[in-house]
Amino acid sequence: MDAADALTLLMSPQGRIDPYPTYERLRAHGPVVEAGPVFYVVTGYAEADELLRDPRLGVMDAAIRDGLWPGWRDSPAVTSISRSMLRTNPPDHSRMRRLAAGAFSPRRIAGMRGVVAAQAEELVDAMVERGRRGEPVDFLADFAYPLPVGVICALLGVPPEDRPLFRRWAADLTGVLEPEITPDELAVADRGAAELRGYFTDLVRARRRAPADDLTSALVQVHDADGERLSGDELLANLVVLLVAGFETTTNLLGNGLVVLLEHPRAADALRGHPDLAPAYVEELLRYDSPVQLTTRMTTEPVRCGGLDLPAGSWALLLLGAANRDPRRYPEPARFDPWRAQAHPLSFGAGPHYCLGAGLARLEAQVAFPLLLRRLPELALAGRPRRRTRLTLRGYDTLPVTLGTPALVDRGTPAGARPGTP
Repeated sequence: MDAADALTLLMSPQGRIDPYPTYERLRAHGPVVEAGPVFYVVTGYAEADELLRDPRLGVMDAAIRDGLWPGWRDSPAVTSISRSMLRTNPPDHSRMRRLAAGAFSPRRIAGMRGVVAAQAEELVDAMVERGRRGEPVDFLADFAYPLPVGVICALLGVPPEDRPLFRRWAADLTGVLEPEITPDELAVADRGAAELRGYFTDLVRARRRAPADDLTSALVQVHDADGERLSGDELLANLVVLLVAGFETTTNLLGNGLVVLLEHPRAADALRGHPDLAPAYVEELLRYDSPVQLTTRMTTEPVRCGGLDLPAGSWALLLLGAANRDPRRYPEPARFDPWRAQAHPLSFGAGPHYCLGAGLARLEAQVAFPLLLRRLPELALAGRPRRRTRLTLRGYDTLPVTLGTPALVDRGTPAGARPGTP
């Protein structure tokens, strides 16, 4: 199969649901392959890492989009993404990122461990109550979504009663991140974006009248003090992206990771007994089945990578899920091995666009998995979970599980706490 045919297969529903065999078909052509005129596909770890960090490559910003799609501003979904730090290049990207970075500092995130653990315990309690008669519960709806959405909404100052609104809106909006999107799918994404922008427009007004100790209030104050530092469009776009990115990726990490652990009971048993192993497990889960499978970059100058010359104006499709299974980097890459040394997956990217909330996502997963395994030792899949037909953001639509007999609750050791030497 040539590279173009493999890429076509990857974009099909079958290829999106299980992209890993197709990644290997592409990898057979080399770590960087020319799949069309000035279009390159990258499957190699070293090559993807190099291009993500190279200042001669950038994301598709408004100026580039104007040349390719003059009517993009008519789409609320595309506008919401394009006005944010997600789709801007320096100096605008650096300016916007700095304004939000303080809320995601390592010290701030470390201080949230107790809050995350308490929320996770409450969600498990609710799951136990819901499944007390042995009925399956949906892990996504009952845990994997409410945990990260609760955390990011607390940072943004979103009231708890509004949090159930966001799952559908975000799922609709993120369709615009796919490498291919139909007009019908774009219309759905536009509806989700319009709902989110409307919600945050109201929240901005409320925080302007009554500021609070949250990130929304801080960004509103920056905008009101100096619109050059943060315009009105940028304010709304970044609030939308911070919310969506703050839970969508983590929800997928929790869902993908739980399935992997339940399919590897010996590894799950080891983590249950030694929760201090959680950081290594989370890195391997990110590598093994990444919640983010791809990103794109465009060369602004000629670049040589993977033995090929990429002219200025070339597009690079960086398949992060393939890079995370590069056998040159990871021996036996298709094997789940939480004892790998220095996994360092590319699931959160690298370079200037490295995910701002990566530390928070890691913390939530490091707390959640040992807690779930400890509290629910008989946790099991209830049938086959259903995958979303998405490639960029890889996850499940539903994930039914049975809980079995819960363990006796011991509140003495907080979830995710490091025990003594086993």
